[in-house]
Amino acid sequence: MKLRGDERRNKILETLQNAKSPISGTQLAELFAVSRQVIVTDIALLRTSHPELLATNSGYVIMGISNTRRVFKVKHTDEQTEDELTCITDLGGTVVNVYVEHKVYGTISAPLNISSKRDVMNFIKDLKSGVSSPLKNITHGYHYHTVEARSEGILDEIEEALKEKGYLIEALQNTPVYEAKNYSKI
Repeated sequence: MKLRGDERRNKILETLQNAKSPISGTQLAELFAVSRQVIVTDIALLRTSHPELLATNSGYVIMGISNTRRVFKVKHTDEQTEDELTCITDLGGTVVNVYVEHKVYGTISAPLNISSKRDVMNFIKDLKSGVSSPLKNITHGYHYHTVEARSEGILDEIEEALKEKGYLIEALQNTPVYEAKNYSKI
């Protein structure tokens, strides 16, 4: 039995809310016996009323609204990127985004939504493909990450670990979280 569009979108939302990891458009298409293009359209419609629904390089996720967030200003080399991200995810954090404060262009932000070793590996693989370089490189390595976790205690652990590794410049409280706009289609 095929679902109507509104029923399918409700089921997609429910599936993503219960998911432990991102779900690709292809997986959703197979699950609901529709084309991937139908899923892309459904996701676009869902995002109008659910801004917490995000597209990542690993698939679609719904970011937890109840989680706590902290912004970390960090600096490291390209070679240390994997270590930095793994440090955060191994302690239970999700790297929501990366942004830089450029003196000419202002704030430039990109979504990451990295929450597992697999996400880290996929991100590093994409960087190593040579198509683009890390955003941090336009500000001599200085950049910010919004990190989300289930508790302040986890964020404290992440802060301490980043400090021990020499990556942390400062942890910012009560700082606006810059959400990335998706300009990839421009």
